[in-house]
Amino acid sequence: MSRADEIFISNMREILKDGVWDTGLDVRPKWSDGTPAHTVKKFGIVNRYNLQEEFPILTIRRTYIKSCIDELLWIWQKKSNNIRDLNSKIWNQWADENGSIGKAYGYQLGVRHKYKEGEFDQVDRVLFDLKNNPASRRIMTNIYNFQDLHEMNLYPCAYSMTFNVSGDTLNGILNQRSNDMLTANNWNVVQYAVLLIMFAQVSGLKAGELVHVIADAHVYDRHVPIVEEIIKMPCLPAPKLEVDKSVKNFYDFTVDSFKLVDYNCNSKKYDIPVAE
Repeated sequence: MSRADEIFISNMREILKDGVWDTGLDVRPKWSDGTPAHTVKKFGIVNRYNLQEEFPILTIRRTYIKSCIDELLWIWQKKSNNIRDLNSKIWNQWADENGSIGKAYGYQLGVRHKYKEGEFDQVDRVLFDLKNNPASRRIMTNIYNFQDLHEMNLYPCAYSMTFNVSGDTLNGILNQRSNDMLTANNWNVVQYAVLLIMFAQVSGLKAGELVHVIADAHVYDRHVPIVEEIIKMPCLPAPKLEVDKSVKNFYDFTVDSFKLVDYNCNSKKYDIPVAE
């Protein structure tokens, strides 16, 4: 059993068994037929993934790593807020007629700020500090910018990363205000594990531990039967992630810089509705 499978199954069982339903509340999300999309949730889930032991991707359900990385690069490398720079259609429902999602996600990372060492956007500041100030306890990003929320088509879910160097190892904490556990949990884990690996490689460090802090970990009502099926699937060993070691510049990574080796998983495709 992969560690990612073990954590995911434990989270889901805890949510379904002991979670709190919001069926008595007026909720914002709706299904495509207009029905309120209610959830069962647990507050304050914290998961830890040791990237030196294995790559945290599910085997009980396929996670499409190429699409994960494409979205990650769209946000963190291209710093884009336009879906025309993205190869998948996962953001289409939140984009306007020009393809923009407003001042969200990549837009926030690309805004430049003045520091005593110079002017940086949030990504370049992380890269600068990892190389020049690795002992710093201030290496972090935050895209939940209150003054711009009214111009975001979707508020950030995974909104903050904190990076910490211990010896020759880079660790990170991903803070997430809300997580649709079936559709997005492992997707986010895979993305930010890859991000940590990318930052470590170009900074001469080893990727260590990813800590994932979720404030509202929830399962939608129409997802429950699918979750119950998935967590009963056989668990397989985690695959290996191969990374192109020749890449020394963060902006030179591409989707093809990453390859999963021996990824055996449940290949069933599930029809999973997404609440809006």
